[in-house]
Amino acid sequence: MIASRIAALAGGLLLATAPLVQAQKVLTYTVDIDPKTDANLFQVQLEVPKLRKEQSIYQFAATAPGTYQVMDIGRFVRKFEAFDAQNKPLEVKQASVNQWQLLQPEKTRFIRYTIAETWDTPVTEHRVYRMCGTSLETDHALLNGQGVFGYLQGWQARPLRIKLNYPADWKVGTPLTTDKQGYYTAKSYDHAVDSPFLLGRLTEARTKLGDAEVALYCFSKTDQVKAEPLLGYMQQMLQAAQAFLVQLPVKRYTFLYHFDDQSAGAWEHSYSSEYVLRETPLTPESASQITSIAAHEFFHVVTPLNIHSEIIEQFNFVQPTGSEHLWLYEGTTEWASGMMKLRGGLVTLEEYLQEMSGKVAYAQTRTDTTYSLSKLGLNSFSDEGQQQYGNIYQRGALTAALLDLRLLELSGGKRGLREVMNELTKRYGPDKPFSEQNFFEEFTKLTYPEIGDFFTRYVKQAEPLPLQEYYAKVGIRYTPVLHTGQQVVALGANNPSYRFVGNTVQLTEVPGTWQSCGVAVGDELVAANGTAITPASLKPTLTELQTRKAGDEYELTLRRAGTEKKVRCRLIQREQIKRYDLAVLPDATPAQLALRQAWLKNL
Repeated sequence: MIASRIAALAGGLLLATAPLVQAQKVLTYTVDIDPKTDANLFQVQLEVPKLRKEQSIYQFAATAPGTYQVMDIGRFVRKFEAFDAQNKPLEVKQASVNQWQLLQPEKTRFIRYTIAETWDTPVTEHRVYRMCGTSLETDHALLNGQGVFGYLQGWQARPLRIKLNYPADWKVGTPLTTDKQGYYTAKSYDHAVDSPFLLGRLTEARTKLGDAEVALYCFSKTDQVKAEPLLGYMQQMLQAAQAFLVQLPVKRYTFLYHFDDQSAGAWEHSYSSEYVLRETPLTPESASQITSIAAHEFFHVVTPLNIHSEIIEQFNFVQPTGSEHLWLYEGTTEWASGMMKLRGGLVTLEEYLQEMSGKVAYAQTRTDTTYSLSKLGLNSFSDEGQQQYGNIYQRGALTAALLDLRLLELSGGKRGLREVMNELTKRYGPDKPFSEQNFFEEFTKLTYPEIGDFFTRYVKQAEPLPLQEYYAKVGIRYTPVLHTGQQVVALGANNPSYRFVGNTVQLTEVPGTWQSCGVAVGDELVAANGTAITPASLKPTLTELQTRKAGDEYELTLRRAGTEKKVRCRLIQREQIKRYDLAVLPDATPAQLALRQAWLKNL
C-alpha cells in the first residue's frame, strides 16, 4: 500500500490538487517511491508558478557539496516531460547531459520526469559514490537531493515543498521537518541537497546532547544492527564532541545508517550525516569503527557548515569548482575527530599515535609527495586530483596536527587549533562565508605572523612536514625507520597489500614468500587455512596466522581468472621494523611535558 498522496496517478500522469496560490510561494515537488512497480525508478513531479523565458532551462546537478566528484545526474533521467495547466504536453528538448530546455516556459505548469537510482544503474565513468547516490529496493530507499531533484535556471534559491509517496509501513529518517500538510520543507535547492532521506524498514533512536536533539535511523539488511544499541555505543563520542566544540552549533542532528553487503563510506551534511557500511554483528569492536567514522562526519558541523568560502556558500551545481581550502573542510575535520577521541578518553595516547603513524605511511607511500594540499583542493574534481584525493584525510590531518602544535607553542600553551576554530565559527557562521582568496591572510592576522609561513610551506607548497621537529615540542619522538632488534613471525619480508572489490579481497602487492609459492598480484584471496576471507575477516585471519611458529605451513585459496586454486606457504621470521613511528619520549623535558599537558586537553 502506498501512503496517502496529494496527487494521484491518472493516465500515467500526476494530477496536482494543491492550491495554485500555495504553489506560487514555493516550488512543490512530489516523488513517487513504489518499489513494486518501479523497482529502480523514481517518478518526480514539479509544480511551478508562471515561468518566464529566463526559467526555460531545467538543471540537474553535475556535482554536489562535499563529494568532490563529477556526478552528471542527468545521465540517470529516463523520461522528461512538461505540461500546461490542462495537462497538455509541451515540447522539451535535452540541451546537454544535465539540462533540459522548456520550449514554452510561459505555458509550463508541471514538469514530470522518471529518474533511475544510481546504485544499480550501470555507467561507464564517474560512478556516483553510494552514500551520495540513490537506491530503491523492496524494503528501503535512499534519496539524496541532487540525485532526484533539479531546479529551474535562476531559481536555485527558491524555497521547496517536498511530498514523498511511499509504502505505508515505511519509516522516514531525514533532517527536514514537515509542515501541517505533510510536506517536507527546504529553504532552497541547496538545502534540499543538504538533507538526505532514508526510508523503509528502519529502527530509530534519539538522545539529547545539551539542548540539541540527536536522532539515529538505521537500515540493517538482516537486522544485525539496531539503532538503540548503536546510539548507546556512540554516546561517549557525542559527549566528547560536545566538550571539544564547547557548544554544538546546531539544534537538531540526524545520523542515517545503511548496513548491507559493502562499505562505501560516509557523506557529511550540515545537519546530518549518511553512512553506507558493510553489515556485521554489532560488537564493541565494530561499534568502535562505526563511531570513529561518525566522529569525523559529525565535526563537519564546524567545517564547512560554519566556516566555508563563497565557493561553498554559492555552490555551482552546473560546473564543478574546486576550493583551495579542502585542507580545512576535510583535513582539519579529520584531525579534530582524532583529537576529540584522544581528549575524550576514547583512545589512549599510544593508540592515537599509532593512528597518526598510519597517516604518515599512507602519505609517504601511496600518494605523490610533491602534490600540495592547495593543488589537491583546486583539482579535486579532476581525474588527476581524484587519484590523490585520499591524502586529504592523511597529509591533511597531519598538517592540521602540526598547525595545532605550532599554535600551542606560539601561544605558550594557551591557544591551539581548536580554540582558533571556535573563534572562526563565531566570526563567520552558516550564512557568512570567508574569502576564498584571502583566508590564509585572515587566519594569519587572527593568530601569529609565523602561521603565514606555515601555510605557504605546508599547504600552498608541499614541503616535507616537519614531523620530528614539531612532535618533539610535546615530547613525542618521530622515527621514519625504527629497527627494534626484535624477531617476529611474519608472512613475508613485507606485508601484502590489497583492495576491496565488493565483498572480495584482491591482492595489489605480494611479498616475495607468497610469490615463491604461487601467489600473484591480481589474485583474489578466497580463504586462509579454510577460513573464508572477506573484508571483515581479512585482518583477524592473517593476524591469527602470525601467532604460530616460523616455518609453519599454511594454505591459501586463490581465485585467478575465475578458477580457484590452493597453494601452501610457510611463515618466516624477520626483524620487526617500525616505519613512520611515533612514540612517547620517556625522558621528556619539563617544557615538553608542560606543552604536552596543554595539547592533551581542551583549553
